[in-house]
Amino acid sequence: MYSDNQLFFLLSGLFFLALVFTLLVNSVFMRFFRTFGIRENAPSMVRWNASSKPAFGGIGFFIVFLFAFSAYGVLFPKESDPFQPELVGLLAATGLGFLMGLADDAYNTRPLLKFLIQVVCGVLLLATGTSIQIFHIPLVDHTLTILWVVGMMNAINMLDNMDAITSVVSLAIFIAALLSQLLTGAAADVNSVIIIAVCGAIGGFLFFNWHPSRMYMGDTGSQFLGVLLAYIGIRYFWNGTSLTGAIEPWRQISITLVIFILPLADTTTVSINRMLRGTSPFVGGKDHTTHYLSYVGLTDSQVAMVFGGLGLMSCFLGFISLRFIPVWQPFHSILYLGYALVIFIFLFSLTKRSGIERPL
Repeated sequence: MYSDNQLFFLLSGLFFLALVFTLLVNSVFMRFFRTFGIRENAPSMVRWNASSKPAFGGIGFFIVFLFAFSAYGVLFPKESDPFQPELVGLLAATGLGFLMGLADDAYNTRPLLKFLIQVVCGVLLLATGTSIQIFHIPLVDHTLTILWVVGMMNAINMLDNMDAITSVVSLAIFIAALLSQLLTGAAADVNSVIIIAVCGAIGGFLFFNWHPSRMYMGDTGSQFLGVLLAYIGIRYFWNGTSLTGAIEPWRQISITLVIFILPLADTTTVSINRMLRGTSPFVGGKDHTTHYLSYVGLTDSQVAMVFGGLGLMSCFLGFISLRFIPVWQPFHSILYLGYALVIFIFLFSLTKRSGIERPL
């Protein structure tokens, strides 16, 4: 339908349109809704930044996401099918995650209710055909799918603990998925359109979220991104194949862990340390791996750049695996899993170093 050059300019235009729109809509929100998401009376809320800032960045994400759905039908009418079960499930799950995050930003919902809604998001994806296919044992794969969705929603939420961290990490994961799309010749796929548009939205949000930030994405943004990243992870990494179409479970497991190592490592580290101290992993604190990078002397902006750099390195390794490794061998798993383990050990060991400031 379009030539390669036309497709490039079309998708590039979509990216910049999403970026400019997000800049404008967040500017409007900053002018008229300065207190949204600020809960001064929430005793359990612990933020790295002591100053109160509005948390409505995720609203722009979701608006752009819905626009991308509509734009795909207009730009690619012959390829689009509005009744694809997977897309209906994605729309339902992200919508539910967004609404739950919106309610939490406005009213501070109960943890059990949030957990149940996260499970429902996983069930929605599962029921509409988005499922991890790694063990080919339905009960195991389906359970892993729901755990992945719930885990990713919580991991992205917990990673949103310093300026720009969740934004740059999410961007790196989306770029890795987009490279997978481009290498397999599926640039005109609806998921590519969604990814490009959401990347533009995150870019526009980063203008306000880079240190010193003027707004947060809030649970509205982190819960939406958590569902979308879980979907992307299942589609392009858990169920990813080589360029020849071969299904290689160890490739799928290794690449998934490499691409998602930062949110997984931070959440695992925080959960282990808090449980060892006898506290709940889900109560806020200043004990994230990002915080410890600050304790050893990095500025907030430098911490964001470190996480962004590590995210891009993982993205590069994902590209190498797809472009230059046609057949996955055991030593490839050793190299990739070893890289993920090194990143985890590095971040975890930061929290165990002596002689640095400890969080209260």
